Amino acid sequence: MKVVKSLLLGTAAGLIAVGGAQAADLPVKAKAVEYVKICSLYGAGFYYMPGTDTCIKFGGYVRADMLLGGGGDYGFRNSSSSVNGGSNNRLTNYYYSRARLDFNIDTRTATEYGVVRTYADLVVSYDSTNVTGSNPSAFSTSSASLGLYHAFIQFAGFTFGRTVSIFDAPWQSYPAGGPDTLPGGSNHVNGVNQVAYTADFGQGITASFALQDETSANNGQSNLWNVSSGTAAQFVTGVYGASAWGGTRMPEVIGQVRVDQAWGLAQISVAAHELHSAYYGATEVTGHPSDKWGWAVQGALSIKNIPTGAGDVINLQAVYTDGATRYNFQSLFPQSFFMFSGSGNGAYQSTGFAGLADGVFGTGTGIDTVKTWGFRGGYTHNWSPNWASAIYGGYAQLKYGNTGKALICTNFAAIGLAGSTCNPDFNFAVVGVNTVWTPVKGLAFTADLSWSRLDQKYSGFIASPGIASAAKPAAVYELKDQDSVSMLLRAQRNF
Repeated sequence: MKVVKSLLLGTAAGLIAVGGAQAADLPVKAKAVEYVKICSLYGAGFYYMPGTDTCIKFGGYVRADMLLGGGGDYGFRNSSSSVNGGSNNRLTNYYYSRARLDFNIDTRTATEYGVVRTYADLVVSYDSTNVTGSNPSAFSTSSASLGLYHAFIQFAGFTFGRTVSIFDAPWQSYPAGGPDTLPGGSNHVNGVNQVAYTADFGQGITASFALQDETSANNGQSNLWNVSSGTAAQFVTGVYGASAWGGTRMPEVIGQVRVDQAWGLAQISVAAHELHSAYYGATEVTGHPSDKWGWAVQGALSIKNIPTGAGDVINLQAVYTDGATRYNFQSLFPQSFFMFSGSGNGAYQSTGFAGLADGVFGTGTGIDTVKTWGFRGGYTHNWSPNWASAIYGGYAQLKYGNTGKALICTNFAAIGLAGSTCNPDFNFAVVGVNTVWTPVKGLAFTADLSWSRLDQKYSGFIASPGIASAAKPAAVYELKDQDSVSMLLRAQRNF
């Protein structure tokens, strides 16, 4: 009996021991993992990337545009190598549409040297087609286009990569909305490759210095005309010769001083721009002109908290350039174009054309730089949290030097008729108004009406050889100023 009792007790103890061991081996319930943790250090929308101390934010917008009365990108009714609005005939688009997706990524990490930031902004657009020529007609390729507007690293005051220029005003070329082709200051809204440094002196005062590669998106280089190869067929399209740039030698040198206060901001920017040409002829033995430096200076002023209403703002800027034309007629402004309108006085039609350049040279001459000045501004008034209206304008003047003008007018002699006057200088003006309705946060509907005018300095009549891409015949045309009216209708959802 004692043996049986001992056996039963021993078995029970063994089972308890085994059970205890199995219980110890069971997994303990883990603490819930917080996969999405809000990062409040850098404003709304940032989250910690799981397992790191880096905060990340995603954003962007979806946009739909319809342009009425235009003929290309959101600008005036011009003709160039990519659009045909200025033909003012059956090849001209009476409307133009675009669908666009913008997606950006912003990351920030706190370090002993300060915040390390990376930012990238990708844009995908699908645009209307443009038509050139007749019998046969040629269509521009209608397909999605990819753009990289920003891709940079910021660390200890330095910026490395692609972003807007420190030369620009904060509003780029949109002081109160307006078209892409508003003159009167610089615009690098599509970004420019650069290395920049900003020193913060406190009290809203900063100073910046940058080296920029303006050739990275053809932002800062206008034409550099070698007029020795100019033809009459080119001339009537605003192309006065071969654009004869050489290889890169020096980046743009940019400086800026800025003051940000509760009342707004004030900014002064300067730029140095090297003109380095190719050869006079097709081979290096033909020689070349000496290099020259162009320059630009720009001032910008923004006034906030004005008595007309909460959130109202006035933005103003002015610029002067010598051999650096695109700091005035900015990156989205066509660098050569032509426009036609109804029948001229005893001519087939009237026409106006313009060629922009940083400088001009001919065989055996030096580079004669082109000088410009301009200004633009805008006023935005908020009627209510949901409605805002604005008025804006821009004006710019371009003048060739005496040597450059004489070289260009040598080629004009091939088409100019008796009594005509050659003067490639011109003025360009834009004024416009818009209204924006924001029914809910992040969703806006815009109607923007703008008028543009080319005030050319040519006069008289020309015997044009015709422009096949615009279906314009060889005929006598009157040289006249040209006007354009465009309306943009836009829907945009920011996220």
